[in-house]
Amino acid sequence: MASDLDFSPPEVPEPTFLENLLRYGLFLGLICVLAIIIPVPKSHEAEAEPSEPRSAEVTRKPKATAPSANKRPKKEAKKKR
Repeated sequence: MASDLDFSPPEVPEPTFLENLLRYGLFLGLICVLAIIIPVPKSHEAEAEPSEPRSAEVTRKPKATAPSANKRPKKEAKKKR
């Protein structure tokens, strides 16, 4: 009677390449969704660094755009009909 029961684990086939790709792709997608949902607090050091280049950008004077040689000048007045 005890010899009739088979307690060995069932045979499970090895996952294929596409099954592995799907599994890890879904796992990566879950991590991306969680990264969007869960906010990460910003440190004070990270906020201080971007503010310094912004102040340097404000002190720069905007460059005047020179008309390019390959464009034709626009007509100054349209013909009246």
